Order: sequence, then structure tokens, then C-alpha cells
Amino acid sequence: MAVEARAIPELAFAVSGAARLDHAAAPALRFSLQVDSDGPVRSIVLDVQVQIAARRRRYDAGEQERLFELFGPPAGWGTALRTLLWHRATLVVPPFTHGTVVDLHVPCSYDLAVAGSRYLDALDGGDVPLEFLFSGSVFYGHPLQTARLSWEQEASYRLPVEIFKDTLDAYFRGTAWLRVRKDRFDRLAAYKGQRALATWDDVVDALLEERG
Repeated sequence: MAVEARAIPELAFAVSGAARLDHAAAPALRFSLQVDSDGPVRSIVLDVQVQIAARRRRYDAGEQERLFELFGPPAGWGTALRTLLWHRATLVVPPFTHGTVVDLHVPCSYDLAVAGSRYLDALDGGDVPLEFLFSGSVFYGHPLQTARLSWEQEASYRLPVEIFKDTLDAYFRGTAWLRVRKDRFDRLAAYKGQRALATWDDVVDALLEERG
């Protein structure tokens, strides 16, 4: 018996909102992802890339100074300013007929050695221009058929900087995270113990005072 060929569903994606993910073990954002189709969909295994489109916003003098480490002097930003990969994820979209909304969770790291985190931490306010790229597999029809999605599917969203910073502040209020090599940490720990310093803030203060 011949299998009836069915048209591959035409899909469209949009990001309709973002908020802090409540009650999470680690800081994360929840993006509301709208998926529309011109026909019934059995499911989608969706691969998502979230990128920071750094060229698509203006920067004040303070932000330019803090972004020097990533992009160099502002005079060269015409070529140095680039898109940054923030996050990759895979999620399963359940069955729907014409449209559905699914949550995309994006962790918020305070590791400033990561380019995306360093960029976001450097911003004072406004919003962050994001680009969402989609690929994966869509399952549809009876009997079940499947088709690949190309990376041509995209959506954009401007994330308020305040949402990102409020999310981190809920977990790390008034603090920052610093990664150092293990041998450096061992030396700092020895310094802390030898001087009976109570906290790592005390260690930093003592070292800065010694430097004058």
C-alpha cells in the first residue's frame, strides 16, 4: 500500500517575552517561544542557538571601556564588534495544530571568562539584541513522516538588561564570581590562613592595601 505524501508543515517562530525562571537551582531566564504552523504537527525536536547581536545597539563611554577586553578600542569596532554565541539548547515541542508556546530556558552565568556573560555584565541598561536560530526535525502526518529544519529559521528579541541583572542579583546579591588557576587559589588560601583573614573580601582588601 502506497504511503500518501503530505506537505511539510510551514513553521514560523517568534519570541514573545522573557522573565526570570522562578524556583530554579541556578539563575536562568525563561523565554516564551511561539511556534506557528499551517498544519498539524506531531512534535518537533528543536535545536536552538541564542546569539547576542552586539552590532545592533549603541554603547556609552562606560560600556565601551568595560567591553575593551572583548572588542578592543571603540575606534576599531567597525570590524571588531561581532555576534557572540550565548547558549545552545535542544527542546521537544509537543503536538499542536496551528500554534503553541513553549518555554526555552537559558542559564545566566556569572563566569566573566565567558564572552556572553562578560558582555552582559558590561551593560548599564537598555536592551540586548538577541537572535534565535532554529534547526532540528519536525514530525507530522499519518502515517508519521519527518523532515529536517534548516538554520534559515530565525527570530529576534530585545532583552531588557534589567531582567538579566535582576536574575543574577536574586542569586548573587552584591557579589561577583572570579575564576583563577588552582595554583593561584592555593597561594591565596595560604595567604588567607597565614593572616587569619575571615573572608575573601578581606584577602582582596589586604592585597590592594599592600600594593598601595
